[in-house]
Amino acid sequence: MPATIPAIVFIGGGPRAAGVLERLAANRPEVFAGPVKIHVVEPHVPGSGRIWRYDQDPGLLLNSMAADITMFTDDSVSCDGPALPGPSLAEWGAGILSGSITDVPDFPRPLQEQLRTLTGATFPTRRLQSQYLEWFFRRTARTFGRSLTVHRTTAEDITASDGGGHDVTLANGRVLHADLLVTAVGHTDSLPDAASEGWQDFARRHGGFHAAPSYTTDVDYSAIAPGQDVIVAGMGLAFVDLLVILMEGRGGRFEEAAAGGLRYLPSGREPRLWAGSRRGVPYHSKISAALAGDAPGPLEFFTADAVAGLLEQHGELDFRSHLWPLIAKEAGYGYYRELLTGAPGRGALAWDTFAVKYAGLDWYSDARRDLVAAAVPDAALHLDLEQLDRPFEGRLFEDAEDVQAAVAGYIEHDLALRDSPDHPETLALFLALLRVYMELGRVVPAERLNARSQQTVHGWWHGFFSFVDSGPPPHRLRQMLALHRAGLLQFLGPGLEVSADETTGAFHATSRQSGAGISATAFIEARLPATSLARTRNPALAALHRTGLGTEQQLLTADGIHSTGKLLVNGDLQLVGACGQPQAAVFGIGPGTSGWGAGAFARPSTNAAPFRENDALARRILAAAQSLAAASAAASATAPTQYPQPTRHPQPAAVGKN
Repeated sequence: MPATIPAIVFIGGGPRAAGVLERLAANRPEVFAGPVKIHVVEPHVPGSGRIWRYDQDPGLLLNSMAADITMFTDDSVSCDGPALPGPSLAEWGAGILSGSITDVPDFPRPLQEQLRTLTGATFPTRRLQSQYLEWFFRRTARTFGRSLTVHRTTAEDITASDGGGHDVTLANGRVLHADLLVTAVGHTDSLPDAASEGWQDFARRHGGFHAAPSYTTDVDYSAIAPGQDVIVAGMGLAFVDLLVILMEGRGGRFEEAAAGGLRYLPSGREPRLWAGSRRGVPYHSKISAALAGDAPGPLEFFTADAVAGLLEQHGELDFRSHLWPLIAKEAGYGYYRELLTGAPGRGALAWDTFAVKYAGLDWYSDARRDLVAAAVPDAALHLDLEQLDRPFEGRLFEDAEDVQAAVAGYIEHDLALRDSPDHPETLALFLALLRVYMELGRVVPAERLNARSQQTVHGWWHGFFSFVDSGPPPHRLRQMLALHRAGLLQFLGPGLEVSADETTGAFHATSRQSGAGISATAFIEARLPATSLARTRNPALAALHRTGLGTEQQLLTADGIHSTGKLLVNGDLQLVGACGQPQAAVFGIGPGTSGWGAGAFARPSTNAAPFRENDALARRILAAAQSLAAASAAASATAPTQYPQPTRHPQPAAVGKN
């Protein structure tokens, strides 16, 4: 019997899957150049997938500049496979205009105009990003030729196959056999948790409106009336998208005011939003300054050697007591290096002198604080990471007006620090935290973190990093201020609490730190749904959970067993089944898994974690495919030869005589 060709099935065809496919193509000559069959199951356009699809509000932007977006590995990426550089989004756009890149469709006029004005510092629209991601996928797919098939449908079920591997049932009725299966579904929806379900029921019974956590652009807001008061919980990136959809998306526009700043010209169709969150402020804006001082070198304190030393001393690592002091010290090192070398007039010590003394001090020591005070006389320039994380911690507001003034003042101060050339130390801090974020998964074995710390990494640390480093373009914060001045955006402050009043049929929101509040019949939870394998709306993930092929990550803490909701994978990104054993031929990647790697694309020259992870996974898949092909070939060679039997034709019936 002939040897079978290994079949690899990807459930999900967004940018993360595309990145793994590119690494498969790059590593094939070295690891396994034999034939494979690859199936990509993706209901949306492959490459962009659901989140980055073209079909969304044209006003939605990325929170990264075009020069900071790439899908390609470069020499900075620590991986075993070959680096194959390619254009960043900015370079891709320039290549299209110059004619050096021709394998693109005829773009609609709005995208053509965006290409003509695109620079490295542009925050591009998600529609333009969708075209870059889809181009990258098509480019990668061509390297596989007819070996790769895209199925524009959803995976509905996954079952173990009698002959080994798994069968994937598609919504169109087709069944794909997978010798190797990769789940790469990205951000998915979940059924509402108990609180959100209760609010949805309350809104239905009282004729109100409630939007549970979801991808903002997929929610129907048409039931929200012009001028209606709306409570919004959350001030992160989903909140920024909500402002675009409910303000400019309803016909309003911004213009430069004669006295400076922006002015919002309403269409009259906008609601009035009352926004709050745990911090009570929006994410920090992206930074327009350039470094003026010494260029960053290798990490000094949060290093592989430092972590190895901790691992030798401790059976388990605690994020707060063992890792965070090193991370904070690393962040401070980058920050103060820029202050003292890029703006020496602000410092009273030479950098070389400061650096030597700083290296021997603990971040939280009085000696380190004294050193900073001596080196940087202006206390307003001292880096306080706790205050950065919770800017209004411990503050009690007098009334609602005090809250409005405080939050608006905070946003104005943030813009002064991050959207001007005067404070490049904010960029130095940004870069230091980014490098630590990318390095964490490489140098810290997840299994050596205690359960509390794993919660901290996926919860607080990711949230803090996003708050500081993954905020919106600066002009979005200026737009918030313009909407506030127009009376269409009011701030509720930190410590937001929301309740439902059965007597009035309204939601009520208040801040624990001010007591001021608002009642409204509409309530939006402006955030992505929390990952939950048990409550997932994705049928393929639900099948993994139902059959036990996959399970949620469970952490044993002092308070009992806690589930992160994430699909549990081991260090090789293999799914860990309900039996506690890894599934040798089933892999999981993306934000819904317990793996370290985050994101799908990254800044060039940053040794990006997802690129490292993609390469390692691709090599494991190819090695497994090689083993399957070798076993199949051996079985084929030892099987007894089956010779065809001669065809027996029926004899004609005898002709009788009369």
